Amino acid sequence: MRIQKRTIGLIVYLVLLLLPIYWMLNMSLRSNADILNAFALYPKDPTLTNYVKIFTEESWYSGYVNSLIYVSINTAIALLTALPAAYAFSRYRFLGDKHMFFWLLTNRMAPPAVFLLPFFQLYSTFGLIDTHIAVAISHCLFNVPLAVWILEGFMSGVPREIDETAYIDGYSFPRFFATIFVPLIRTGIGVTAFFCFMFSWVELLLARTLTVTNAKPIAAVMTRTVSATGLDWGLLAAAGILTIVPGALVIWFVRNYMAKGFALGRV
Repeated sequence: MRIQKRTIGLIVYLVLLLLPIYWMLNMSLRSNADILNAFALYPKDPTLTNYVKIFTEESWYSGYVNSLIYVSINTAIALLTALPAAYAFSRYRFLGDKHMFFWLLTNRMAPPAVFLLPFFQLYSTFGLIDTHIAVAISHCLFNVPLAVWILEGFMSGVPREIDETAYIDGYSFPRFFATIFVPLIRTGIGVTAFFCFMFSWVELLLARTLTVTNAKPIAAVMTRTVSATGLDWGLLAAAGILTIVPGALVIWFVRNYMAKGFALGRV
């Protein structure tokens, strides 16, 4: 009886979880006129017009390309910066280390709107407005502290004896770090990359403000989709479905690391 209740509860939870995605898929396969005219639980006359429009209009597919570019750059920068920083926090004790670690976390706690004006003025001065690197670096302010925090937890779980043994065997630090230490924490790296990717992918305020046309992300394109008749709900729903795909693919590739990360790390 208890198992049945648990199964029913799980089914109800999954239905409630998947209902918004199904409804968005339903709307994406209908025309805007059909959506506004009648309520339907499924598309009676399904069409792929909305998806065709996204892949044929430059403003739409370029938005996806721009988002993937700056998200990939941000994830790479965050990991390359956080790995040595997290190692230092996990292996060494120095004056103010705990205060500095807490200061990093406070950057992650602050809302993006606090840093919006300073970023805009700084990038305007250096001519970086409407570039991919501008959005990528701005997201590092939030992703690097998160990456350091997660990776430090994984690195602290690696025995210090491994470091000492490697040095006795004649390994230089770069060689030891790249060939021995990093493979030991690949689970943490996978989890960290997932969170950095997802935050940068869904962040809207900085990405929309720091871009105009050349590097405009898909989220900004979706918020500006207004025609003479109002919002094109079918087109927005199709864009929403395609926006879910990269995140789902990332989860698929790091799913094994995610399970270990939730069990072993700080996540």
